[in-house]
Amino acid sequence: MASVFEPSLSSSLSGRQAMSATAPSMADSLPSINFGFDELRDRMAKFSARFDAFIEQGRKRVLEERNQFRMNVAELQEDQRMKKRDMEILQTKTNTHQQMISKEAAETREMQAAIASLSAQRDKNKASRDALQQQIAETQKEIEVRLAAQRAHAQYVESQSRFNVPELDFWMQNLCLKIEGAGQTDRLKFVYTHVDEKSWEREAWFELSTSSKDYDVRHCRPKLEREKVDRVLDRVNETRDLAVLLKGMRELFVEAMKS
Repeated sequence: MASVFEPSLSSSLSGRQAMSATAPSMADSLPSINFGFDELRDRMAKFSARFDAFIEQGRKRVLEERNQFRMNVAELQEDQRMKKRDMEILQTKTNTHQQMISKEAAETREMQAAIASLSAQRDKNKASRDALQQQIAETQKEIEVRLAAQRAHAQYVESQSRFNVPELDFWMQNLCLKIEGAGQTDRLKFVYTHVDEKSWEREAWFELSTSSKDYDVRHCRPKLEREKVDRVLDRVNETRDLAVLLKGMRELFVEAMKS
């Protein structure tokens, strides 16, 4: 607030100043004292400069520390992000590995089941092979026995064939017999005449089968009792003498003609 100018106060001050100019001052009579304001001012100025420098350095240090902290935080965040990414990759690999382990375990079980099945099939095939080998061996023995019997029979037939032709000629002349084919390779037809006293030209015949080891009569005319024919065949197969067959069958035909 501005002060109000008063003329009386101004006059009083002017008079005092005139008096002081003429009269000696009390301050002049006091001893001079040096308070060192300049030095204090200089020290204050230096202190202010050092304080400002300290503050500036502190501010710079705080800024640097803050920037370094931000950089550290950024690096930590980046490390955290990378570690999280690594963890995700590791988790993916772990899941993939577990899936592979599960798949391999399933494949292992399947392979073990297949191996067990193949082993069982192998054992079954081995047993079948052994049985077949045994059957083959038995069949081979049976074949060898039959071949030996056939060879023996062939030798016997060959040994008897030298006597068959003259003997057959004898029986054909004496029994009024002729031999014909029966239409099959393993059959012979024996035809008799002079078996019927009423008609010497009347024929009687029978078919002899040679397909097996034992002789067999398949057909005959006139018909004969099977039991009598079988008795003749039994004697023939026992003696292996064809003359027994030719003579026995003629006797049966003569008996049948008479009846």
